[in-house]
Amino acid sequence: MGKRINLISSSTSELKTDSLLSYMDDELENIKSKNDAMTSENLDNFFLLYERYLHTRNKKIDWEKIKSPPSEKIVKYPGDVESGGHKMHKEDQYAKKGISSSSKKEDRRSLLKKLAVLKLNGGLGTTMGCVGPKSAIEIKDTSNFLDLCVKQVDTLQRTYDMEVPFILMNSFNTEKKTNRMLRRYKGIRTFTQSVFPRISANSLLPIDPLLGAKSMYPPGHGDVFISLKDSGMLDKLLQEGKEYLFVSNIDNLAATVDFNILNYVVENDVDFLMEVTEKTRADIKGGTLIELDDKLTLLEIAQVPADKKNEFTSVRKFKIFNTNSVWINLKKLKVLLKEKRLILDIIENKKNVEGIDETVIQLETAMGAAIKYFPKAVGMIVPRSRFLPVKTCSDLFLIRSNLFVEHDGFLALSPRRMFGSLPLVKLLGKMYKSVESFDKMFKGVPDILELDHLTVSGNITFGRNVTLRGTVIIIADDESVINIPDGAILEDNILYGNLPIIEH
Repeated sequence: MGKRINLISSSTSELKTDSLLSYMDDELENIKSKNDAMTSENLDNFFLLYERYLHTRNKKIDWEKIKSPPSEKIVKYPGDVESGGHKMHKEDQYAKKGISSSSKKEDRRSLLKKLAVLKLNGGLGTTMGCVGPKSAIEIKDTSNFLDLCVKQVDTLQRTYDMEVPFILMNSFNTEKKTNRMLRRYKGIRTFTQSVFPRISANSLLPIDPLLGAKSMYPPGHGDVFISLKDSGMLDKLLQEGKEYLFVSNIDNLAATVDFNILNYVVENDVDFLMEVTEKTRADIKGGTLIELDDKLTLLEIAQVPADKKNEFTSVRKFKIFNTNSVWINLKKLKVLLKEKRLILDIIENKKNVEGIDETVIQLETAMGAAIKYFPKAVGMIVPRSRFLPVKTCSDLFLIRSNLFVEHDGFLALSPRRMFGSLPLVKLLGKMYKSVESFDKMFKGVPDILELDHLTVSGNITFGRNVTLRGTVIIIADDESVINIPDGAILEDNILYGNLPIIEH
């Protein structure tokens, strides 16, 4: 503890990197003896990341060197833009309807033989008030994210009569509950990503390991590569003859196996394909692809200088953003890892954690940052229909509504929707922050097939069989309550004030 006291009493800016590394080495030895969750392998990997962080944390991106990627590195989606991510599901019905040739099925079987599917399942639904894995949130009826993803892969396997490895990368936060959910399924593979120590923003040393889980964190989805290797999963897939891995977030149910994309990757010998889509004003925080030093590079908002953030979030200069769905050549990945050439940019994530009386730093990496290390890498502009994340209760409201229909785990826009675009939904206030309180506000999800815009703010409850059309704005102030009765139809309405309804 003597070294740590001296360090804290000194000015961090005056300490040399080698001194910090020496203190960190001692601290990690201490953690190793007190925290079984972090293995020696985890701590060794963390030390390498930390060392890079100390050397690079004051370096800024040279904004003037940023260029728009050349057209050959940003390609267009090779299929039907209208159906996009749902095209595969619609076309696969030929197996039941007999409307497509057997040769087409065999072509797809030969593609699937090369593929494995991995879902990133390390996240907690903390932004939606959940304490367990986000994949456990119910989406349609009683099915959660995990259930629907399993159904998607099962549909592929039944349609083409072959095994497609389905893999989950868990974190220490999600591992136990996910394993309990998996008891009702067979054949799903899992591995757990690395566990790193949180460090103090003041001392740049680990916080007290006796804080248990609060002293640890999973280091972002960029950790997928090293964890694939360290878990043995990468070698296992290669031994089974798998050549490509499709990776996406488990909360993006539109990120399905798409034969148009897979065929493009195989035919063009692509090493790494990142799915991007056209940016809207709702996507200001999403990373984008740029060309830097003649390489296709992912630029995240955390890497942008403060005086350039407005330029970054503008839809004028940066027109696409990363959906975090990627297709990876496993053989090329193996080579990069073996040669230790996959050195991902570090994201310094400062957080305030409940129960910890100081700001902590999490050193993280992004999966998409790997794109610059693959010589034959491309970004593909996919239809917006392949990007359907659930980050808030407003997103959950849309997905649960009759706007989307589910079949075999796939979600598609209802054919009864007259417009191709989604309505803008804003559920504001503490009542709509957590899934638990959100559920209490609705006896049933309203019919929104003809909705353009919905803003709800305050203590507002919805009865059964409510219909919302056009533009609907409902606002209750802090002391008020508005109850929308069963069977109500609101079309181009603005409601404000207090409207309690007493049930008889």
